[in-house]
Order: sequence, then C-alpha cells, then structure tokens
Amino acid sequence: MIKTNAIRLLEKAHIPFSVVTYEVDENDLSATHTATVLNEDIQKVFKTLVLRGDKNGIFVCIIPGDLEVDLKKAAKASGNKSAQMIQMKELLPLTGYIRGGCSPVGMKKNYPMFIHNSCLNHEKIYLSAGQRGVQMYVPTNDIVSYANLTIADLC
Repeated sequence: MIKTNAIRLLEKAHIPFSVVTYEVDENDLSATHTATVLNEDIQKVFKTLVLRGDKNGIFVCIIPGDLEVDLKKAAKASGNKSAQMIQMKELLPLTGYIRGGCSPVGMKKNYPMFIHNSCLNHEKIYLSAGQRGVQMYVPTNDIVSYANLTIADLC
C-alpha cells in the first residue's frame, strides 16, 4: 500500500479509511476527472484549495469537486474581509503538496480549515491522500473532527 504522510497520520490516529489509486492524467488534474475515473459521485470527491485572507493570512477550503469556491463566502467564514486563491508557485512551499495532490491532512502548518457544508450529506468523502493518483475515502465525521475542520457555506 502507498504510504503518504496523510495516510500515516490517519493510521496513527486510528481513523478508518480506505485508499483508492488511479492513473493520473497530467493534462487533467481536476476533481471531475478523478470522480469519473473512480466512477464516483463528483459531490463526494472533495478538492483542497489554499487561499489568503486580507486579515488572517493563509487558510484552506475543502469543497466538492464540481463547485467553485465563493471568495466572499470563504472570506467571511475565515474572518477576513476578502480572500484570494494563492499563486500556484506558493502551494508547495506553504503546504508541502503539489497541485493535484494537496491533502488537508499533513500540511506543513496547521492552517485554519473549512469544509463545505454539503459534506454532511455523505457518510464518507474522498480527499487527496497527498499524492497525485491517490485518494483517501474517509468517514466524514471522523475527518471533520480529526482535522479540526469548520463546516461552512463556501460556494
């Protein structure tokens, strides 16, 4: 089994999960593509986005793969007046992860994290395991608690 930092952390915390791997298409790193390859509902495949707020700095939004983050809602949820996506070149230095493999588990720092309220519609959700082509299928309540995710309207 593939062992990423995110997987090791969930194992150490005794969080139940399964690992699903798939062939990566370097030309399409979207969550939509991931859901299609996994033959799963796109609303259960969540993507991890990193933003910068004008007051509180870096924070993370985790949203269903078919939705776009609403910057005003994300800013409000995070206690900022405004927010913007970080530049792609900042992703690896800030999180330790690359585009298409950014997991909310095991980032370099414990940034404030927010997950879209639709996560509550699913017993389990897919999240990146920290490497392209590797997803974790994890119970929603467990990951919300373990990763200290704040449930919010982000889209």
